[in-house]
Parts: sequence; C-alpha cells; structure tokens
Amino acid sequence: MRDPAAVEAYLHKHIPISGAMGFRVLGASPDEVVLEAPLEPNINHRATAFGGSISALAILAGWAMVHFRLRDEGLEVRTVIRDGGVRYDEPVRGAFQARCPAPPADAWERLVQTLRRRGKGRIRLRVELSEGDLSVGSYTGTYVALERSTADADGAGSNPPPK
Repeated sequence: MRDPAAVEAYLHKHIPISGAMGFRVLGASPDEVVLEAPLEPNINHRATAFGGSISALAILAGWAMVHFRLRDEGLEVRTVIRDGGVRYDEPVRGAFQARCPAPPADAWERLVQTLRRRGKGRIRLRVELSEGDLSVGSYTGTYVALERSTADADGAGSNPPPK
C-alpha cells in the first residue's frame, strides 16, 4: 500500500491544479484509490460543486489507480487519459469523493501484457462519486499507459513516483 500523504504530495507537485482544488488522498492501494475534495474551492454559482471539479477528481482517481499500480509492478510508464464521461445524478452540497476500485483481474492482466508486448496499453475504469454516504454519480474513462522510453521519445518525459 502506498502512503496516501506521499501520493498526495506527488499529485500536488506534478498536477498542481489538484492542490489548488484542495484534493486529498484518503487511500491509495492496488485495490482502491479514494480521493476527496472540499466544496469551497470547487463551488459554482448554485452553491453546489462545479461539474468540472467533480470530473477532475474522478479523472485523477482513475489516473492514480493506473499510474501507481503499474509503477508498483515495476513498470516505468507515462499514464494519460484517452476519453471519459461523467454521469451527474445528484447535486453535491459538501465535500465529495471519487472511489476507483481495482479493475477486474483479467482486464488488468490484459493491460500489463499489452504494455509489455507493445510498449503501450489501455484500460477502461469506472469511478464512483459520492458525498458522504450519498451516491452522486459515476465516471467511466479509458486510460493509456506508455512505456517510459515510448513516452520519452515523443517528448512526454516522466516523473519519479513517490515511495
């Protein structure tokens, strides 16, 4: 299991908007990533959470699942979002969470095998959105992982992961 504070520091350093939006890492393990955001810096004109902030939190939860889990397996990767969509079911009036469970084992293995064979792979993840115990929506997105050498070749670079 990764130290949530180390993952949070990494995200705030390498994805600065996550710090500005007050994103916190509540949990970061190979089984689940849980992020939380306060309402205040993410509020809209209706005194509810801005949809873009909800979307950003969900995207980042999925990104962290792929990026750090592959790093834990010793794979040097660059992780990017390919596509995604959010379903907003309820207005959010307080702190909100994005929970990304580990993908099914067969989907994860397919990603790892394709990445090792071709230097890149993709996986689709689902992230549950909540405000406390209330389900407020969901996000589904596709992430692409590129081997470090592949990513570096097109100028993408790489950042070392937190311990």
